[in-house]
Amino acid sequence: MTKAGGKLWRLKYRFGGKEKRLAIGPYPEISLKDARATRDAARTQLAAGTDPSEYKKLMKATARTDSANTFEGIAREWHSGQRQGPHRCA
Repeated sequence: MTKAGGKLWRLKYRFGGKEKRLAIGPYPEISLKDARATRDAARTQLAAGTDPSEYKKLMKATARTDSANTFEGIAREWHSGQRQGPHRCA
């Protein structure tokens, strides 16, 4: 339970001799079945020698990069550059 009163699914595990926690998601938005599936996937990663928390961070960063490299993302970047004024060479 959070300080604000929210309930979260979390997995407590040890990796590299340190105790860690993986946030799975809020209850009841994440069902027990989905939370157990996520837990099982994290345990599989641990068995393979991968930190599930670091893997989750890597996937988030990859998704952010992938969404920035879409046509829409590039067009918005170009458009914001055009609003600042064209760059002139001397």
